[in-house]
Parts: sequence; structure tokens; C-alpha cells
Amino acid sequence: MITAKSIKIELHIDLKNRDRLMWNDLQDSKETLTKKAAKVLGIKPADIAELCILKHSIDARKKPQLFQVYTLGITLNNQKLEEKVVKRCKDNQVTLYAEDAYAFPAAGPATLPYRPVVIGTGPAGLFCGYMLAKHGYQPILLERGFDVDTRTRDVEAYWNGGRLNPESNVQFGEGGAGTFSDGKLNTLVKDKNGRNKEVLRVFVECGAPAHILYENKPHIGTDILKQVIVRMRSFITDNGGTVRFGAKVTGFQVTENALCAVEVNHSEWIQTTQAVLAVGHSARDTFTYLNEMHVPMEAKAFAVGMRVEHPQRLVNGCMYGEEQGSLLPAAPYKLTAQTSTGRGVYSFCMCPGGFVVDASSEPQQIAVNGMSYADRGGSHANSAIIVQVTPEDYGADGPLAGISFQRQLEKKAYALGHGSVPVQYYGDFVKNVSSENKEHCEKPCIKGTYELTNLRGLLPDACEAAFMEGMVQFDRTIPGFAGDEAILAGIESRTSSPVRILRDETRQSPAVRGLYPCGEGAGYAGGITSAAMDGILIAEQIAQEFQPFRHGSLQNTNNDENLN
Repeated sequence: MITAKSIKIELHIDLKNRDRLMWNDLQDSKETLTKKAAKVLGIKPADIAELCILKHSIDARKKPQLFQVYTLGITLNNQKLEEKVVKRCKDNQVTLYAEDAYAFPAAGPATLPYRPVVIGTGPAGLFCGYMLAKHGYQPILLERGFDVDTRTRDVEAYWNGGRLNPESNVQFGEGGAGTFSDGKLNTLVKDKNGRNKEVLRVFVECGAPAHILYENKPHIGTDILKQVIVRMRSFITDNGGTVRFGAKVTGFQVTENALCAVEVNHSEWIQTTQAVLAVGHSARDTFTYLNEMHVPMEAKAFAVGMRVEHPQRLVNGCMYGEEQGSLLPAAPYKLTAQTSTGRGVYSFCMCPGGFVVDASSEPQQIAVNGMSYADRGGSHANSAIIVQVTPEDYGADGPLAGISFQRQLEKKAYALGHGSVPVQYYGDFVKNVSSENKEHCEKPCIKGTYELTNLRGLLPDACEAAFMEGMVQFDRTIPGFAGDEAILAGIESRTSSPVRILRDETRQSPAVRGLYPCGEGAGYAGGITSAAMDGILIAEQIAQEFQPFRHGSLQNTNNDENLN
């Protein structure tokens, strides 16, 4: 265990030398790191009692010379020696270090009359339910879609040309939209309270690889993420929680601006005074219902664009250099551009060695996303190249105007691809000619059916111009990025929620007490980790006010769940 008197040290190790560390052989790596750390600290390897990797990244800024950068936490056998080492090495990136442990708050004074309900099992709902279950609150999790195994069969059947199931697809079901993604776990959210580390710790506890605790850009991959989600569900049920699938919330009972119950599938009521609204950004029918209830919400900015594919070897060669491009993990990239009109263009949800996926959730509409497996072993890299849009672009007023804007784009994409994902090579896109006869070009890596066509006119004119301007700028950073055979797929329209459901300082809706808007769909997160962190935050909020639910007090009727 790293102690308050631990030493924090940063090491830069040349990837070309014979001591190259292999991240898939942690034991050998730790032995090498121990020797190198001891040399920097001027001590013997035997003086080191414990070594912990705090951070790891690859530094390619001086390519072709590459470095692995490790930040280590080290405990020595002798406390006096630690003090001498820190004093002697104070100018060599060596400091004392203490790890801040996450702490769930103590329970508040109020009695919880009914079990809390969590609506949605995406990252926000899943982590909220996990933390509530862990601390004795016996939550009821309601998911409109199905368990991950059933959902996977439904998605794969659709990708193979079957019919879309509006309730079981890439957007809806256990784990949310993140289940069919790269499983990226990095976030820009500041983590003063340790929630980010707690999210990673829970993932590892439930079967994710330990390296996500220290990698600079951690990811799990959709294959491992599915296994982790099932273990999280088991933890919730083993600790008194209930997880129900095919349980779509269709109504709320409110008395004097306070929540009394939620309706499921138009057929049953569950009594509760605390419901976490952790629906995803694609729960458009739920947003419509909430708007009709006059729950305060507003349209918000988001971004739209195309998925863009390149050979992974092109990205590796640019990021690492041609010599080492095949020896390292599939390289990611992050690109941003400011166009002449002021619109920002940037890469989003970049998937090294991944696939473009048909992520549609409504009939006769097409939306795409990106996905990678844990090994990121696919031949292509893909990323959403997206353009900022604001409520002024939506062509309508009201909190749901962004949803209407999305639907218009997705209907156009469906028409262009005749029900399949519409695809075009970038050279043809620039020339405004169809790619329908380009079968000889490199094939796209797509999960789902696709059709070569002409994507010009799919984006609004201002967005299309900004997209092409951004592509030209990105080509200066990654030569070939705007090459003729770069592959475009449309449309990337689900980058984040176009709606924000307002919440006050208690993180409840100001119009419905006991209703907690949460996560990405409600407009308070962007990605797996930040959504999970927001779920933990809402669990903390409930805990600070209420004692854990106890059987024997006033409770959910009809087997503790239903109000008939």
C-alpha cells in the first residue's frame, strides 16, 4: 500500500534501448522499473519495499526517438532513507506522495420511505446503482432495453441485415451506448474528490485489466466491457438491488411538485420518492414526455459530422514514425481546427484499430458510431470528425429543437444509403461525385450493411464547408488524412445530448423534487467516465440526505416494488 511517506518519481525510458518495457508483462516491467528508479534515487533496488505505477504514456514528440514515461509511487524500507532521498533528489522530479482515497459520504438523517429507482443502466445509472447498492440503499434499476447478451444478439442480427429493434440496439440496453464503443475511459473532468479513480477501481474490481488504473488514455474495449457490466449487475443484485430489463419508464406521478411513483410499460406503478433520471442521449420519447410535463429543460449545443476511416498503418507511421509503427499499440490521435467562419471542427471518439458501427435506434433513420475491441487489432482507425452546432442552427425554437435537427439528418442518411450506412471516399466527396463504382478501393471496416453513394448535401451547407476546411488542416498534421481514399460514413449525430434537463444545487429538478437528472442524456457528461462520475455524484447526493432503505419501514407495496 502506498503510504503518506511514499516517493513520487518520473522516469523517461528510451523505447529503442534493450530495456524496452512491455506493458503486457507487468512483472518484468516492475523489475526493470525498480532497477531504474533505484539508480535515479541513488539507492539499492533492495531498499525499495513497494513500487506502484501511477501513470504511463508514450512520448512521441521527438520521434523517431520515443520514450515511455512512467510516474511511480515508491515506498522504501527505511523512513529516514526516504527523507534523505527526497532532499537529495528534489530537483529531479522526486517528491513525497500520498494517494487520496475516495470516500462515500455518511448517510443523512432522513428516513428513505421507498427504495430509490434508477432509470437507465448506461454508465451513469449503472454506477449510481452500484454505489447505492454497495451502501445499503437497495436500488431498483429500470432498463428499457435488454441484458447485454440478448442485446448483443439483437444488434448483430441487425448488422447482418435484419430488422432494427427500437428497444434493443446500440443505444438502448444494458451498459448504454458505451457498451458498443471503444470503451475509452479518459476524461477532462477535474477529479478533486477521487471519483474518476473510483470509476476505474470499480471497473478493475469487476474484471477490467489493471493497466487502466495508470494508462494515460485508458480503454477497455467493447468485448471486455460487456463482461464487466454483467459483473457490476451481479454486484448490485447480490447487495439487495433489483435490475429489470424490458422495463421502460412511461410516466411519473407527482403530487405538490414531489415525486410519488414511476410508471413502467404503461401497466404498473413503482412507488418511490427518489428517482435518478439516467436515460441516454437517445431517449427522445422520454424527453418529449418530460417536456409535456413541463420539466424544465433547454436546447444545448452539440456537434455533427462524419465517421472518417484510414488505414491504421497510416496513423501509426505518423504518430510513432515508420520504423516503430508496427511495434507499438495502435496509435490514437486528437485533432482540432478553427475554421475561417469560427466553427470548431475536431476529432471525437477516436477508435484505433476499430470499426464504424450502425448505431441507429429509430426506424428509417441512420446514425453511426465507432467501436474497438480490447486489442484494437483492426486494420483501420476511425474517428468522428465533427462540427460544432448551436441552437441557432436548428431551424426551430424550444428545448427539443436539437432532437428535430438530429432526426432530419438521420432521415437524409437513411435515404442516401437506402436503409444502409451511406459511405463515400473523400476524393469523390470533394468532387461531389458518387463513389458507387469504386469497388476496387480499400473496403470500409463497418459493422452493419453499407452502400457507396454521394454524401454531399447530407450536412448543412455551413457544416459541410467547415468539415472540408477542417480535413485540410488535419492533413497537415497527419499527411494523407484528407487523401482521396479516406472513407466517410454518415451520419455522426449522437455525439452528446442536444438537451439539458435542468437541476438545482441539490441536483434535483426544480419542478419535481426527488427527480435527479443525471449523466450524458441529461446534459451533464460526455463519455463513459464522466457519466459514471455523475452517477456516483447523484448517489452521494441521495446518501447525504437519507439513511439506507430498510425493510419494515414504509416501503414499496406489492413485493416492495409495485403500486397497483
